[in-house]
Amino acid sequence: MSAALTLTDVRIQLGRRPVLTGLSLSAAVGEVTAVLGPNGAGKTTMIRCCTGLLSPDAGTIDVLGRAAGEPGANDRVGLMPQATGAWSGVRPLELLRYLAALYASPLPVAELVEMLGIGTFAQTPYRRLSGGQQQLVNLAGAIIGRPELVFLDEPTAGLDPHVRRTVWQLIRDLRAAGVAVVLTTHAMDEAEKLADRVILLNAGRAVASGTVGELTADGNLEQLFLSLTTPGGAA
Repeated sequence: MSAALTLTDVRIQLGRRPVLTGLSLSAAVGEVTAVLGPNGAGKTTMIRCCTGLLSPDAGTIDVLGRAAGEPGANDRVGLMPQATGAWSGVRPLELLRYLAALYASPLPVAELVEMLGIGTFAQTPYRRLSGGQQQLVNLAGAIIGRPELVFLDEPTAGLDPHVRRTVWQLIRDLRAAGVAVVLTTHAMDEAEKLADRVILLNAGRAVASGTVGELTADGNLEQLFLSLTTPGGAA
């Protein structure tokens, strides 16, 4: 599989705190790459660097053959953030129609609304939605442009088990369509069920990488997580 995303020795300091401290990893086309790590390990900062929202102090990031942050680098990239205040007063249906208009060949809005069960709250202002409902709207916004690479930052946080399974199936469908999916999660079962490759972060760098089978040969993901990481992701 060719790489959709490659980070090489990426470093960034926010304020006085080093957040990424030599992070190198890759994500392949048509695969789900799960990035695990404790809070503070650098997962969200990594995504922000990959999507051009932050500029690293050192290292390189290649996104679908372009440097992260370069004009046009995000044209084929989708992003589902953990939260966004920018959509506070907008209704989901209006938002998705607006986002669809930005792309030449978007996914049909009605199809997304039905697929993710957004219809029951499609006319409710975003700020009044539950955390789980906001997650579904964020996910729809991330994939509406038919991205070739999509970043999902804790996509099932706050979702009930039924909706969580729906999101899992959507992620599988994206992979089957050849999309490179990079997701961060604290749920070990999610990584085990979805990921082709798992990367474990601690203190801003990768401390383990491999398939679930490779990483769990002597135990399980939770045991590995506890043995290789520290609370708060500190060095």
